Amino acid sequence: MACKSVITIGRQYGSGGREIGQKLAALLGIKCYDNELLDRAAKESGICQELFENHDEKPTNSFLYSLVMDTYSMGYASAALSGMPINHKVFLAQFNAIKKIADEGPCVMVGRCADYALDDYPNRISVFIYSTMEKRIRRIAGKYNFTDAKAKDVITKTDKQRASYYNYYTNKRWGDIGSYELCIDSGMLGIDGTVELLHQFVEKREALMEKK
Repeated sequence: MACKSVITIGRQYGSGGREIGQKLAALLGIKCYDNELLDRAAKESGICQELFENHDEKPTNSFLYSLVMDTYSMGYASAALSGMPINHKVFLAQFNAIKKIADEGPCVMVGRCADYALDDYPNRISVFIYSTMEKRIRRIAGKYNFTDAKAKDVITKTDKQRASYYNYYTNKRWGDIGSYELCIDSGMLGIDGTVELLHQFVEKREALMEKK
């Protein structure tokens, strides 16, 4: 049976979330969007792609954002956008691109608050991938030839940035079990084991949705 879901994957740095997303998409016969989300958002918004890369999942100034979004919510979209800080323009462009991609059909999306953007989509499955610090250090140190200390520093900083970004732009908490439908320790199951578990979960959830 063809996949009908849009699977969003939040992930701790070094947990293998991107690889898991790519392998799951291949197994399900659907597309996986990671950095491709930035490409799509840049193309459709007309904003330089380098700006998307520089502001990708980075925390921002909450006071400025609140001020801008208050204006936006009152219907002054064009005025708000014209004076909006670039990081907010980047977020909104990604937000719109995520919705357009989901409207095109089943896929896997990695990061970028995709679970929040698609909160009202009944076919969305939100997942969070995590692992122990020790196993993530091993993965990152091996992948980039870092020392353990360097790997831990990069992991800690990246997780902090992702958490700040997610917590700020959504009404949920990054990595909190209540923010997702399924959380998996990829260090325990391994990459392929995690993919297999996700595949089974998607099939079972879609079967249940069919009965409703």
